[in-house]
Amino acid sequence: MGDLRLTLACGPYDRTQALRDGSIKPEGIDLTYVTIQPAEIFWRMLQYKEFDVAEMSLSNYSTLVNAGDPPFIAIPAFPSRVFRHGFFFINTDKGIKTPADLKGKRGGVPEYSMTAAVYMRGLLEHEYGVKPTDVEWVQGRADRLGHKLPAGLKLTQAPPGSELGDLLERGEIDFMMTANNPLAFRRGAPNVKRLFPNYAELEKDHYRRTKIYPIMHTVVIRKDIYERNPWVALSLYKAFCRAKDYAYHMLEETGSPKASFAWLQPLMEEEQRIIGPDWFPYGLGQNRETIDALLQYLHEHGLTNRQMKIEELFAPSTLRDIPLSEGQHI
Repeated sequence: MGDLRLTLACGPYDRTQALRDGSIKPEGIDLTYVTIQPAEIFWRMLQYKEFDVAEMSLSNYSTLVNAGDPPFIAIPAFPSRVFRHGFFFINTDKGIKTPADLKGKRGGVPEYSMTAAVYMRGLLEHEYGVKPTDVEWVQGRADRLGHKLPAGLKLTQAPPGSELGDLLERGEIDFMMTANNPLAFRRGAPNVKRLFPNYAELEKDHYRRTKIYPIMHTVVIRKDIYERNPWVALSLYKAFCRAKDYAYHMLEETGSPKASFAWLQPLMEEEQRIIGPDWFPYGLGQNRETIDALLQYLHEHGLTNRQMKIEELFAPSTLRDIPLSEGQHI
């Protein structure tokens, strides 16, 4: 019997490149890596379950688990994670100097339930005392899962065809929080600035205090495939860990840098000092505080009806962390 053929839809990351080019192969699996940007993957998986394995929004997946009988099961591999202080943007004409000034303002968000927005609202509430109900929200696109939002939350849809960054520049919203730098900021609009100009320092301080390193995406397996072949979860998890270790080794060859940064070596050394030798960790050991925080915020924001436990999200065979030494098969 040959290897099981599976498709994997995932973004083009250094930490998954070895899976993409075949340098690392999951045991027992003939993997076809389909390179697509995450937003398209999420839509195609949530609407059509189009791929066997896929990168997936951690918040969307968690709400499916909460609703019961989810169509996927996840492994604790996290292709995308990003600190979020640097993605709050303000219109400088609106008198916003501190996070507390966001109370009573109109705030843009691409999608209220997206993972980045969940972490960012949690940050505003727990660090700065700004609750979701303190803001009038303007949502840029329809919710992927059609969540019913809690009573008392003020949310309207942006005009069709509009771009939140343009609304911010024109003053139709006062601030926005987003997953990517808005076009208005990228083109240098003089009245669109970051709320936290020193965001990197704030993110490092926040991590040191809380151990929260926001996880955006996990990896899910279609439930029908997993139920027929439960072994694929651990095989894929180990392969993702090995591919990340492979990327670490490549990046650490700083005499001929594999990424286009002048100061790549001190950057990696700083991240290892702050986060640890495994500075982009998979598994639950280094990620418990981060995932617990997301599950707490999802419940507080009315996106789940209870605060779930981490173990509910992942295939049982993958709950044990894979040490770096087990993944270093280059």
